[in-house]
Amino acid sequence: MKTSIQNGIREVAPQDLIEHLSEYKIIDVRKPEEFTGELGHIHGAKLFTLGPDLVNFLEKEDKKSSVVFVCRSGGRSGQATLYSQQMGFENTYNMQGGMIYWNELKLPVEKT
Repeated sequence: MKTSIQNGIREVAPQDLIEHLSEYKIIDVRKPEEFTGELGHIHGAKLFTLGPDLVNFLEKEDKKSSVVFVCRSGGRSGQATLYSQQMGFENTYNMQGGMIYWNELKLPVEKT
């Protein structure tokens, strides 16, 4: 999977991620109403809202896990990625542009 680094945060573009979805845990850090709302979510994504929910997940997760964080536009997921990197995770990424960009590319979404 092609990745890049922006402001010290490892990132992946949606069009690269779609080909490798089965290889990564997709963690959506939005609020529950966003997860099931207009932009939907990526099939198989798990919801761990930015804050204590996400911290709890990261504290229990294997630091060698391959994880891609997703949000609405890439800001909150960027924070989650940076935080995971600071915790010692080696294979975590922010999805560029978030679900807005995912939808612009007409990639598949679920809304339930």
